[in-house]
Amino acid sequence: MTKQPKYRQVADVLRREIDNGTYEPGARLPSENDLQQRFDASRNTIRNGLSLLVSEGLISSSQGLGYEVKAYEVFELNASRFEDLTFPQNGDAYSTDVTNAGRRPHQTFRVEMLPASEAIADRLRITPGTKTVLRFCHRFVDDVPWSTQATYYPAWLVDRSPRLAEPGDIEEGTTRYLAAHGVEQAGYFDEIAARMPTPEEARLLEIGAGVPVLLWTRTGYSGQQPVRCTVTTFRGDLNRMNYEIGDLSARSENEPQ
Repeated sequence: MTKQPKYRQVADVLRREIDNGTYEPGARLPSENDLQQRFDASRNTIRNGLSLLVSEGLISSSQGLGYEVKAYEVFELNASRFEDLTFPQNGDAYSTDVTNAGRRPHQTFRVEMLPASEAIADRLRITPGTKTVLRFCHRFVDDVPWSTQATYYPAWLVDRSPRLAEPGDIEEGTTRYLAAHGVEQAGYFDEIAARMPTPEEARLLEIGAGVPVLLWTRTGYSGQQPVRCTVTTFRGDLNRMNYEIGDLSARSENEPQ
């Protein structure tokens, strides 16, 4: 068996110590000088090992402050209940879920008229290039960037529900607004994917090296046709999703969420 390069050995040891709690979230790692002595390695070897852990999203570096284990407070999203109008909501689903978790929601909006890309047009069953309204939300939990949400509505729906094209928040949430205008979404089709962020996504979500994004694409249907396509981009290190499917009466409320 080929022996691993020394910098990978350094990274493996530190990774195990992070995993077993020797260095807890928020803890500062020993200095490069201390690590050189511990591993009997050159400064470049130590830096390469630390850089590997940075690229994996386990630690972060600050000039003059050394390296620190990343601390995360993960937000749990129940995707089955999200937008379910049978559950009580205080505003839109995002604000309700974040508030109910004891956290603080905040979001900004922009509204644009855009031609549909092929991917969006395919989901909305319209011709590529057809006009759509994009409602784009930049969402925060406790002032930390949490996700972006891009929802596309076909022009015919906006003609029936004009507030979709107005800037700013729809206080009761778009799902309730549409339902009040006779467009109740009877079903959803969800797609889940993961990848590394684009530069723009990394900027908006303040994503460090080695952190992927989780993409949740939900197409909503009313009757015989789709009425919207929502692409939510989550920070992969701060979010977890779950679904409830079937009879869960045997599941204890104390089981891990």
